[in-house]
Amino acid sequence: MLFKYHAIDQDGHERDGTIEAPSQEIAVSALQRRNLIISVIESAEARSPLGIDWTFFNRISNKDIVILSRQIATLFEAQVSALRVFRLLASEVENKQLSSVLSVVGDDIQGGSPISKALARHSKAFSAFYVNMVRAGEESGKLSETFSYLADYLDRSYDLVSKAENALIYPIFVIAVFFSVMALMLTLVIPKISAVLLDSGQAIPLYTSIVIGFSDFLVRYGLLILIALVALGFYVWKLWQTERGKLLLDSLKLGVPYVGDLYRKLYLSRIADNFATMLISGVSVVEAIDITGSVVGNAAYAAVLSQVATDVKGGSSISDSFSRHPEIPGIMVAMTKVGEETGELGKILTTLAKFYNREVTNAVDTLVGLIEPVMIVLLGLGVGILLAAVLLPIYNLAGSI
Repeated sequence: MLFKYHAIDQDGHERDGTIEAPSQEIAVSALQRRNLIISVIESAEARSPLGIDWTFFNRISNKDIVILSRQIATLFEAQVSALRVFRLLASEVENKQLSSVLSVVGDDIQGGSPISKALARHSKAFSAFYVNMVRAGEESGKLSETFSYLADYLDRSYDLVSKAENALIYPIFVIAVFFSVMALMLTLVIPKISAVLLDSGQAIPLYTSIVIGFSDFLVRYGLLILIALVALGFYVWKLWQTERGKLLLDSLKLGVPYVGDLYRKLYLSRIADNFATMLISGVSVVEAIDITGSVVGNAAYAAVLSQVATDVKGGSSISDSFSRHPEIPGIMVAMTKVGEETGELGKILTTLAKFYNREVTNAVDTLVGLIEPVMIVLLGLGVGILLAAVLLPIYNLAGSI
């Protein structure tokens, strides 16, 4: 975002200008580092007449961070200085939000801040996992290798999550179309046809009576049902904002047949991959577990990893702590134990991550292969049964005339 400011410099002179920053707080901090005393600062961007925040549509995506990490790794390998790397990328990236972030990061680095600390100020763009990986790279003097690790990891993670999410879009779309078609037929088409049948005075079959009754119910109470569904959606959204609600909903998601198993493998892959990448980069075990819990993306597994971190701090081994939680499968417990005994935990977890990556890929391919014919058959059966329940009595009526 662009901000206008009025400030006073060290010599007591008034200064006016503009600054690009992701938020007003960061803009103030950047100006203060220039030894300016801010008296007024406000957004300089034109407001939408409807009050819509259009920055939502320009948000920083995972894909942006994947590409950015690959570019940073390449520039570091070419021996380009950190300040020049971020200045160059700030002027080259297409996403304006990310450009503003990188510009502020460049200012921080120029002011003497370490890269990890400069990135940590932008938690919406760079996760705790990302920041701690960079910190480990700074401490070991292997920043180019660290950004290469990050680029490879984020690339794998982005590809896996995208494949899983895209596989679920099609069935959700088909189900939405199915219920929309059913609702339109029951509220608009069936009432007109049922009026003809009722006026005819002929005996109506039981299945036709059920369809007509359901249609009448929707016509009378459809608006109330719609309001109830909207209220339920709002309640679930509010529940998701609480820690307890998030834990409940994430646990329920893991219990959905087949889809829950797909998500479980996805989270286990993410845990193993995060944990392995951080251990190989030199992050301590407890810190790696804590950070993995914060970025796993599921409150149920985050709670498990939080307890595992507590157990490890108390002297327990990782495998023993894993074995106390049914969310962690036996193969992961056994391989973690082997890794601890051989001192090759990072490599073992990398192998485990590849295994679960394959499992997720196979599950997604199977789901995509089955979902299309199943959904088409169900949609056809639903519409066919509905039409048969109403049209067959009409044919009988026409035949009796």
